[in-house]
Amino acid sequence: MPALDKLVEAGFPVQLVVSQPDRPRGRGMEMTASPVKQRALALGLPVAQPEKIKSNEQFRAQLAALQPDAITVVGYGRMIPEWMLELPRLGNINLHASLLPKYRGAAPIQWAIARGETATGVTTMRIDAGLDTGDILLQKDTPIAPEDTAEMLAPRLAATGAELLVETLNRLQAGKIDPRPQNHSQASLAPILKKENGEMDFHLTATEIYNRLRGFQPWPGAFTGFRGKNLNVWAAKPVPYAAVRGELRVEGNRLIVGCGEGTALELLEVQPEGKKRISVLDFIHGYRPRNGEQLVGTARTDT
Repeated sequence: MPALDKLVEAGFPVQLVVSQPDRPRGRGMEMTASPVKQRALALGLPVAQPEKIKSNEQFRAQLAALQPDAITVVGYGRMIPEWMLELPRLGNINLHASLLPKYRGAAPIQWAIARGETATGVTTMRIDAGLDTGDILLQKDTPIAPEDTAEMLAPRLAATGAELLVETLNRLQAGKIDPRPQNHSQASLAPILKKENGEMDFHLTATEIYNRLRGFQPWPGAFTGFRGKNLNVWAAKPVPYAAVRGELRVEGNRLIVGCGEGTALELLEVQPEGKKRISVLDFIHGYRPRNGEQLVGTARTDT
């Protein structure tokens, strides 16, 4: 939505906003419009919601009639068909939340944090037939703070990306951008997240587990097993401590679990299965974990 707001604010004549069809959401499973559609309607912009676009002749005719100079694509999540790539004279311009060619794919913000990056950024590129493989137009980097989660970083990148998209379109119109091919040998992937990515693997170091916990917020999060039930871990931090891998140590009001390579992770906020999120202090008082009890989370989950 920041990108749409910035385009309108900059005076670009947005002829059509294309969004996913309304979907059932919430406990009542009521049909709900996407946030992008809701914002477009609030701005008085026309909206199209095709279920499919590749072979949709009606949608193709609708776009062709508009004769757009450019099509901007932000978080759409679908491959763009060839006929759509060839339609606008300036191309289909994608705003991607990484410094391409790093972290191509559906979850670049999450995987950048999960893999311990200290910086990332946004890229505008001209879409081609591949997955985030098109020529780079502009890029802007952004630091990742040690405490950043995906939920914290995403809005900052969205704001930065919205400004970069406006700059890109202005410079394209003026003929002041030289697109540059990506170095495909330096590419890395950020695949769509799966539930199992959130399982805590205590073969990994405490820092690696901490990075995954930060990156996989709000979903799939970080979870393990305690006394035969699921235990979600919402906050933790690496600490200098000697503990057996996967075993708990109770130190007063602190709860520490051993990780790989002689490292340890202090748990700060957890959520027992079927319960609300609680502090570790409340967890210790309520569940009375014992020294040497195991957290069961040892599956290799790297992608």
